[in-house]
Amino acid sequence: MVALSDRKIEIVRTLVESAPDRIVGGLQRALAATNGDTVLASVKLLVEAEAADRLLRNTVFQPVTPLFVGDGTGVHSLVFPTRALACIWRGLKTAAPADMAAAKAASAGIAKALASEQRLPDPTKTFDSLVVTAAALLRESDARDFRAAAEACERARAGSAEVLAACLDITPVVRRTLGRLNDWVATPGDETAAAARLAYKDAVAIAEDAGPRFFEMIAAQITPPWMVLRIISAIMDKPTERYLSESELGGFPERELKDIDEALVAIAKLDIDGGPQVGCEAAELVGVITQQTFEMECCIELNKETGWGKRLHCQKMSLASVVEGRLKDAEKQTAAALPTQSAGGNRFRKQAPKLDTPPDQKTVGRAMTLLTFLAETRTFANHGGFSAAHSKVLEKLGGQIDHYVEEVVDIARHGDTEPAIAQAFLLIAADFTALVRDEKAADIVRRRAAGVGHGDAVPAPVSEA
Repeated sequence: MVALSDRKIEIVRTLVESAPDRIVGGLQRALAATNGDTVLASVKLLVEAEAADRLLRNTVFQPVTPLFVGDGTGVHSLVFPTRALACIWRGLKTAAPADMAAAKAASAGIAKALASEQRLPDPTKTFDSLVVTAAALLRESDARDFRAAAEACERARAGSAEVLAACLDITPVVRRTLGRLNDWVATPGDETAAAARLAYKDAVAIAEDAGPRFFEMIAAQITPPWMVLRIISAIMDKPTERYLSESELGGFPERELKDIDEALVAIAKLDIDGGPQVGCEAAELVGVITQQTFEMECCIELNKETGWGKRLHCQKMSLASVVEGRLKDAEKQTAAALPTQSAGGNRFRKQAPKLDTPPDQKTVGRAMTLLTFLAETRTFANHGGFSAAHSKVLEKLGGQIDHYVEEVVDIARHGDTEPAIAQAFLLIAADFTALVRDEKAADIVRRRAAGVGHGDAVPAPVSEA
């Protein structure tokens, strides 16, 4: 096949350079086996070169790279436009070719050492020098790329270009912390607190107002980012609410409290027609809230009667209330999905399974959403303050489903319903049982459903009696 023309290659290059990192990575994987195709081989080389260039860029700017998100207009944390980083990197290639060459050489040295299992060279000084140069050029240069980076920042948020430059100023300090962040978060203590304090002092020595930026950059490197409260607490020796709220770092707890408020709203608005995945996502929010409240209480000296302490206490009460509301919804939807009716006949049932029509799949889906939420919140019930209600609903639903299964099997045994309908309801009851109890209990119901489907109702095991 004929190779692409220079004009078309340039078009492809422009598209690749403007694509997000994940797209470039996807293209690289997709083109991995195109060596024999002349046209795609040229595209592959272009994509591989771009991927390698971005890997170097993201490594050089590693302490600040996570802050470049979308168009840079996020309101919950410090972010900058992704385009700004691309412009800065492109501008450095023209304005600081020697520093760029040194960074490439340092990166190549790391790759070579890894391949030969030799001791890794330390590229820190080389990378830091390039970042410091970028900060100066962002402030002073009228070159097109640096001007474009500054304008992109300003469009996102007024004054953002100078904030970015200030973040670049302390990038060398943050870089030195990256290898120790896991220890700072996972094993807080005197030793780790001392190291964190020293890094913080180094940052504010560069600029008195660098503290918030330092922690924003640290938080961007941690998952979840709100765990940065542990580091703040260690540096400030578990501050009182009043002291922290009056400091320049008071925005971090405020942000966490706002996140909790938004999560509570999302749980309350759970779309019961969304299916099990939506139930899982809502349950994950419950877990996050319980963790966040725990971290707040551990990291800050709070007073339940005022300020953050009072607000957090109200949020915990709201969480218990909204979850309990969803548990009640789960009871209602389960009853609707396994419908009953007043029964006559010779067996004198007060309420018997309604088996004259097939299951309503929409109602079943709603029950599955809520029962998934019920199952996934089991591990958070104790810390979330809704343990008693959760256990009560699980016990009640388990008994109701067991009774329903026995009734359906009995009706099927007497031939009072279509076997296919009885089997369909039993399989639904099995799915519900898996969520309310476990898979072992659900398998027993499935075996009984199989027996009904073949016209041979399987009796309950002796252990269930």
